[in-house]
Amino acid sequence: MKKHELFRNKLKRRDLLRTGMAGLGLGAGIATLSSNFMTPSLLGRAAEAAAAQAAANGKILVVLELSGGNDGLNTVVPYGDDAYYRHRPNIGLPRNELRILDDHFGFNPGMAGFERLYKDGKMAIVHGCGYDNPSYSHFTSMAYWHTAAPNSGEEYGWVGRLADTLAPSAPANFLVNIAARQSLAVRSAQHVPVVFDAPNRFMRESFYEEKDALAIVPDVGQVDNPSRRYLLDIARSANDASALVREAWSNYSSPVDYGVNGLDLPKIVALLDAGMPTSLYYVSYRNNAFDTHVFQNNLHRRLLTYTADAVSAFMQDLERIGRADDVALMIFSEFGRRVPENASLGTDHGAANAMFVVGNQVKGGHYGELPSLTQLTEGDNLSYTTDFRRVYRTMISEWLGLEDTSALLNGDFESFDLFA
Repeated sequence: MKKHELFRNKLKRRDLLRTGMAGLGLGAGIATLSSNFMTPSLLGRAAEAAAAQAAANGKILVVLELSGGNDGLNTVVPYGDDAYYRHRPNIGLPRNELRILDDHFGFNPGMAGFERLYKDGKMAIVHGCGYDNPSYSHFTSMAYWHTAAPNSGEEYGWVGRLADTLAPSAPANFLVNIAARQSLAVRSAQHVPVVFDAPNRFMRESFYEEKDALAIVPDVGQVDNPSRRYLLDIARSANDASALVREAWSNYSSPVDYGVNGLDLPKIVALLDAGMPTSLYYVSYRNNAFDTHVFQNNLHRRLLTYTADAVSAFMQDLERIGRADDVALMIFSEFGRRVPENASLGTDHGAANAMFVVGNQVKGGHYGELPSLTQLTEGDNLSYTTDFRRVYRTMISEWLGLEDTSALLNGDFESFDLFA
């Protein structure tokens, strides 16, 4: 659908999005609205969205999850340490195949996109990320990372709690999760995350006979019953968000090549270019893809190629729309892999791993203490040297500007000096 004027004063949909007026209830084909549509509550929501954006310093955080447990040692390869090759005589990657970063580390051969970002100074590698008493269960360990609450239970996700802290009034569309189903990481006490997979088919689920009725959320004026008011707000938010996402995607066109798997990152660019007032985005490489127990090397190289190509293209696309300085991308996996190779020429579930932070404002390089390859923990695993919540704290405090994170992250953690 082409951009059109919504009001006679030429207030465009993109302007509405940028001021947070996501509660307008716009249908895909509506060209004009009645003169009494702009209610005081709507203006209030716009002010709330603007305040939320200010709370985040106008910055945007994107989180990319590599599900399945990425093998960090064959991602950022410590070729300068002979112990690496002793532990991995068959699947260890030879130096002459690597994308050399320095005299100790090289990227996996498939990671041309990461190599460019690192050598341009736009990527930080944080080593040894993990937590005490690690779980080797995908479900359990991912829950710990999703909630920033290792070895304990937590009802809400860390990104959801972050949204509640940055924007307690819960403006619409502040938090977006692109996935087939909502991640625990974005579960929030106050916010209703926008969750979608295919943007062109994003709409409220219903039977065909119900569709027209559900598309209409009437303005019934002041609603005193809090339960009814909540349900009406949820219905209106669902209709509005789906219309806005579908339009943003239909208007998106980019010459940037994301490679085989864009990891949903082009959808983020589409929303940013449309002016969606979102500060927090959550995406993932899905379906436990990185669980490489058997004949690892070829599969792992393909997965890393797809990831590196998509992330590099994402940064190029952000430059194209003029938003690269506003975005930081954090990449993690629920655990690393065991240090020695297994009998199937793969690797089993491990513990500590590398994390990555990408962005124009990032001070590239290595961060954190390197785990020892000779002093392994029980089960032949790397000993973690960096609590992963230090990286979360860095993204929250150093990037988004929220200083007090002790309650949000269930403890006090020192941030890294990672941003310019």
